[in-house]
Amino acid sequence: MAANPPNEQKQDTAPVTPPHEAPRADATHLLDRTSPAFFEKAHGIYSDLRALGPVVRTPMRGDLTAGVHAEGSPERKAREAGDERYFVTRYDASVSALLDDRLSSDFRTGLPPQHRELLAKAMPEEFKPIAFSLIMMDPPDHTRLRKLVQPNFTARAMELLEPRVQRLVDELLDKAEQAAAARGESSPERRMELVESFAYPLPVRVISDMLGIPEEDQARVHEWAERLLQADTPAARADPQVRAGLKSFASYLEGLFERKRRAPGEDMISQMVHAQEEGDRLNHQELLSMVFILFFAGHLTTVNLLGNGVVALLEHPEQHARFLADPAGMSKGMVEETLRYWGPVDYLSTPRIATEDFALGDTHVPRGARVSVGLASANRDPERFTHPDAYDISRPDAHRNIAFGKGIHVCIGAPLARLEARIAFETLFRRFPKLRLGVPASELRWGAGAAMRGFHRIPLCF
Repeated sequence: MAANPPNEQKQDTAPVTPPHEAPRADATHLLDRTSPAFFEKAHGIYSDLRALGPVVRTPMRGDLTAGVHAEGSPERKAREAGDERYFVTRYDASVSALLDDRLSSDFRTGLPPQHRELLAKAMPEEFKPIAFSLIMMDPPDHTRLRKLVQPNFTARAMELLEPRVQRLVDELLDKAEQAAAARGESSPERRMELVESFAYPLPVRVISDMLGIPEEDQARVHEWAERLLQADTPAARADPQVRAGLKSFASYLEGLFERKRRAPGEDMISQMVHAQEEGDRLNHQELLSMVFILFFAGHLTTVNLLGNGVVALLEHPEQHARFLADPAGMSKGMVEETLRYWGPVDYLSTPRIATEDFALGDTHVPRGARVSVGLASANRDPERFTHPDAYDISRPDAHRNIAFGKGIHVCIGAPLARLEARIAFETLFRRFPKLRLGVPASELRWGAGAAMRGFHRIPLCF
């Protein structure tokens, strides 16, 4: 038999392997961001889930969107009790998911118009700024709103902000020294609680200044913001004091908006109020939501990043010695490795909704699936990072972490968090080279809420 001519060679007809269904994890792998105990064992759970596949159907409790449903409704009870998510466990699949426009960030996706209307009416007014914020929007609204504030977080804007951050860092460390001296303490036995004295007030003052919150109002605003951060748990949503605090925060902001209309300054709230008046690009609800989310994103992630970095460095003596030898040269690496090793957000607790059937890698994701991306799991993926459970501030590819997400929803405050952390780490360890934990590391406890990884208290000696 004659051979086929070259241009008539038989085509490869091997069938394409269809995507398989996501495996299902058991109840021992419950993702529960409301439990501090979960964060103690989370990385072991993520390792198990990665072994099952890049996308795993996983039980999850602590849905941030539960509060948008009416109290006592079946939807709210179901969300608070826990539900199943398509949890993305590995690095490559996580990056793909974060960039895929078939995953909607709008929790109302798939609801018919009449259900959307009922949901809006049933939702408590004080929760609307959270429910309809930038993080829960899709283009074109997301694009329009993000463009209004993005210029405040460019590389040039951060360069101009650096001297202000340095002054605040120095002021806070001066106060810590003065407080220790007033107690009669001397180095290296001086005491400082890092979160209360440094990690919390630094980013709060920075974002307050950027937004244009007057200094005399900042103490009140910070108290309200704390209540905002607690409003994602069932107990908090039922707490009259939390709800009253959210209402007070919104009422205060409405008064501040009016003051900025009459006398605008060089701040973000003035810019947004002006944008609202110049073409109605920002309605009242959007303006309120934007300030809520900027305050939230502008400080909480940084509080955790600062605390996590200090503890991680002090728990690794060889890395600590390396950093002390060259704080200025190693500070950027320490920031990126801390983001990879103990990033401030473990996973996206607000689900993304699949708008159609599609394959994420080799896994089928059905239309309507609720998808959560495991940022912390991806950042410990051994297929992406060598020895991922080691903390190494000289890791050459640590900057490839996805602690702040990726794509159009990448954390808008990420450049600010990196700037604050770099200056804070460099200055803290340069000024206090004898800094150490004031209690055994085993006594430190993770907090809980909003899938945020951070320590409640970090006692230090310096």
